[in-house]
This record gives sequence, structure tokens and C-alpha cells, in this order.
Amino acid sequence: MVLEKHSKSVSIRGAGELTFWAKSLHQEWLQEKVRGILVQETFDPNLLPYGKYYIAAPYVKYLESAGCRVVPVRLNLTNDEYEKIFSSINGILFPGGSSDVKTSAFAKAAKTFYNLALKAFDAGDYFPIWGTCLGMQLLTVLTAGKNLLINTDTENIALPLNLTHAAESSKMFQKFPPDVFGALSHEALTGNFHHFSLSVKDFLQNEELRKFYSILSTNYDRKGVQFVSTMEGFQYPFYGVQWHPEVNRFQWQQHVAFPHSPNAVQVSYLLSDFFVNEARKNFHHFSNLKEEEAALIYNYSPRYVPTSGYIQVYFF
Repeated sequence: MVLEKHSKSVSIRGAGELTFWAKSLHQEWLQEKVRGILVQETFDPNLLPYGKYYIAAPYVKYLESAGCRVVPVRLNLTNDEYEKIFSSINGILFPGGSSDVKTSAFAKAAKTFYNLALKAFDAGDYFPIWGTCLGMQLLTVLTAGKNLLINTDTENIALPLNLTHAAESSKMFQKFPPDVFGALSHEALTGNFHHFSLSVKDFLQNEELRKFYSILSTNYDRKGVQFVSTMEGFQYPFYGVQWHPEVNRFQWQQHVAFPHSPNAVQVSYLLSDFFVNEARKNFHHFSNLKEEEAALIYNYSPRYVPTSGYIQVYFF
């Protein structure tokens, strides 16, 4: 900005530069994407002393590492409050946990965002949803209209994926380098920590699921039960992994099946990058910068919990 000597007024050229700079900052702010992570109810005895609700820090790091910011989405809000959040964020992640997929506050909040995202997409508004572990299970319940999950022996085991023919042409894996994509089916790159799964048999027998999702990979539990491990919507930008890509980079604990090989790290980053890029197709934003800043995860500090596999946890 140019100022005339001894002048109290800004020159025309300087005012123009100032206006352009202000507009550029505004446009940059509008382009900055914010993802929501749905808060979980606390059931783990290692976490209960610290708070009723939590978000495991690895999920926050997982999204932030791909170039976005995170908003914690609280439970037990009103529909109006959820609609306001929906119109302010660019996508949402349903994390893993142990909440009931039908009756919990977590499930009820997820259903609200699921229905809002369906309605928005039908109106030309692209709003992606990512479900990890419990989050994926919840997506299947919401789509099928009932709980088809079965008990499986899949706690603390790293597995290679049995990729389907649909995986190679999928949106989720389309930008994987050939060597990393190939490693998915030959190396144990996916950490599984779940007691329930959706069997391939039950998926294929349910018309709603067959029409809505493409199975990208399957796996077998220790007892030989085949389950759906990766899926994506045919039309709607909804994605689910029964395994945990975030642990590959952000969780460390002895005797726990956290894959940390170079390819495992690449898989984690590529999937977070994929989802964040999906959210860049959405143009929701907060009404002003002050409101946005008040909503961000930066207002909270993660707590170090060495007895938990999460290592760091945000409590609310």
C-alpha cells in the first residue's frame, strides 16, 4: 500500500491494493475446509475418569495431516443446531467406538447428518461422510434400516485386504500408486479392532445395501467368517472402512496390531487425503470467522492417557 508523504489519506492505488488483499483473504477463508468429527460417549474405564464424551486424537491428526481443520460435533443437540453445523462444515467422520448403533446419542446424531447429507446430495450439494469401524457399521444400519451386524473374532489383528474387482475403479483407491494398491492385498496393512462385522452374506441378501454400496474389500475373521471390510456408495459420497487407517501413523503401543510399515503409512495418508479432497467439493462455511474459530478443535487440549491405545484424547 502506497502512502503519500505527510498525507493522512490512502492513495487510490493503495486503497485498491487493500481492497484486493481483503477480498483475497475472504476468498481464502471460504476455501479453507472444515470437517466434523462426531463426539463419542465414554464407556472405556481408562477414559471415564476424564469426561463423559471424547474424540480420540488420532482421528483429528488423521484429518489435519491432509490439510483441513476439525470441528468436534457434540451429542444431544437439537435438530436446528445440527442443521446449522451441517451448513458450516464440509464433511463429517463417524469414528470407531463402542456406542449402540440404534439407541445411543451417537447413533441418533449420526442419523441426523446421514439424512441431511442424503437430502443435500439430491439437491446438488455434495457432502461426504466417512465411517471408520463403528462408523462404518453405523452407515450399514442407517442404510439397511436395521442392524445386521454379527459377532466376529476380529479384535487386534492386522490383515491384508481381499480386494474386489470394484476396488481398482473405485473412487477411494483411484489415486493409489500401483505398488501401494498392490501391497493392500499382500501385506497386513489394515488394523482391525472390532467385535462386530457385517457378513458378506448378509450384505448381499439386503437389497438396500446392495443398491447403495459397492464392496471394495472383504476379509475373514479368525474363525473363517467373511465380512465386508471396505465399501463406498455408488452414488452418494459415503465411505466405510471396518479397519482403522488412522492407527498406522498415530497410535503406538506394544502388543497391539498397529501396522507401521512404509506402505501402511502411505495407505493412511492416501485415504485421509482422499476424504479431505472429497470435502473440498463442498462449499459450506461458517457465517463469519469468529464463529468458525469458536467451533474448532483448537479450543480444546488433548489429554495424554498412557493406559489407552489412543495415547491422546480430547474430552468434552
